[in-house]
Amino acid sequence: MAGSIYFDGGTVWLGPEHGEADALLVLDGRIAAVGAEARERAHEADRREDLGNGFLLPAFGDGHAHPQFGGLEDVGPAVAGCGSVEEVVAEVRRYAAEHPDAEWITGASYEGSLAPEGLFDARWLDAAVADRPVMLRANDYHTAWCNTRALELAGITAATPEPELGEIPRRPDGSPLGTLREWGAVELVTAVVPPRALGERAAAIDRAADYYLARGVTWVQDAWVEPDDVEAYLELARRDALRLRLNLALYADPRRFDEQLPVMLRSRRAVADAGNPRLTANTVKFFADGVVENQTGALLEPYCSGLHDHGLRVWDPAALDDAVRRVDAHGFQIHIHAIGDAAVRQALDAIEHAVAANGPRDRRPVIAHAQLVDAADMARFAELGVIACMQPLWAQLDALMTVLTVPRLGTERSERQYALRSLLRTGATLSFGSDWPVSSGAPLEGISVAVSRTTEAGDPAGGWTPHEILDVGVALDAYTRAVAFQAFADASDAPWGRIEPGASADLVWLSADPRAVSAPDIARLEVRETYLAGRPAEVRTATH
Repeated sequence: MAGSIYFDGGTVWLGPEHGEADALLVLDGRIAAVGAEARERAHEADRREDLGNGFLLPAFGDGHAHPQFGGLEDVGPAVAGCGSVEEVVAEVRRYAAEHPDAEWITGASYEGSLAPEGLFDARWLDAAVADRPVMLRANDYHTAWCNTRALELAGITAATPEPELGEIPRRPDGSPLGTLREWGAVELVTAVVPPRALGERAAAIDRAADYYLARGVTWVQDAWVEPDDVEAYLELARRDALRLRLNLALYADPRRFDEQLPVMLRSRRAVADAGNPRLTANTVKFFADGVVENQTGALLEPYCSGLHDHGLRVWDPAALDDAVRRVDAHGFQIHIHAIGDAAVRQALDAIEHAVAANGPRDRRPVIAHAQLVDAADMARFAELGVIACMQPLWAQLDALMTVLTVPRLGTERSERQYALRSLLRTGATLSFGSDWPVSSGAPLEGISVAVSRTTEAGDPAGGWTPHEILDVGVALDAYTRAVAFQAFADASDAPWGRIEPGASADLVWLSADPRAVSAPDIARLEVRETYLAGRPAEVRTATH
């Protein structure tokens, strides 16, 4: 019988409220029995898997990520992880020399804190490549760094006005520096970059599957999907080549939303008609603001530097209310990027408006990131049934936080960031996501930070804002059951995200119990196997 395994010899984790068992039986890809019943029926399985004192739990989900972007990082210069501007430039030079026929040099994710104020000069890249255009995305994916040739091809000069929903930092003489902030500015360059072929984009999604399956993840919310991206997913779905479960969040742009909505409806129908149970397109993604590092995250009180005063509101409040109401009326799930406290409030207001206008239903709206939430808005998540999909890996005093974020927010506001435990105490649902490739997509790394609030080196002792530290079981739950709830997995024919009879056997086998090791060691646990519907996942290539 396909996908039929008996597990014992370790711990089978059933969730923070359901304890654990010592055996599990999977028949035909579904959970059949746990504990004593599983032991009694062990003979029904095709094979036995000795866990070797390991830890078996529901497979992880990623509630907010960008898998196609992540897969594409493997086809450009490897700037992620470079520790200085000089290293980035050297890597671009190396890549360009090895790819003399490449019309454009494009890549990601350079570290935004490597240059003062996150401002990178085109002339630094000119030293590596002057005769061909270069565009690199920062690891926040809200910023790009271009060489002079790329700026020229995009027509960006001293006379170029500031774009809607973007910023062009300039030198004292008014000429563009080389850094572009937010997509209104970044799109000036991406508009002239040759589009990637369908096959290349589909291959990037397939590489992302390798990345995730190696880390125990079997469902991903792609949180920014445009029509060409839908075609890449459909290409894989029609070939039955999707190795993950994926839901697509169709991107809503305030500059062209009226023309987008009919396309969104057609995209959802096309995905449904493809008939692949691993792919859905049930969500619409809104941006309420930018990011704090660019001072474009929308704040109730001004930034300490005052550069952007209160930041950037992507949508006029009335326009966001109306757009959210309209997609909600069509039965889409709402998914709103909101970083600053003003953006979080605006997102909550828009969801509240949709609920009032369209009436009650099981909508499970999502606010992603929720980096800074005002005290007056904390209880509204639970009241409105809003899922807070947060990125636990960000809740640490790393270079991005200390160099860019804290100076912009100030100490008092900085210490109110990523209020994981406070939101849970209100009764809100907390799910976890990674925002990969903005940051690591490994759930164990995020859980390590969630339960310690320290860097990999263990700083600061006792954790940053330790009152927000989570218990390990709660953090595991946020990366498993809660993400499955966000995904409406419980409403499917084969629910996943839980270990109980009838559920799909989407499982991850860890080398040890994460509750029994130190926080740094959680991040180092080995993922021995990932199972999708009872079958060991096939990881074809090494992943970065």
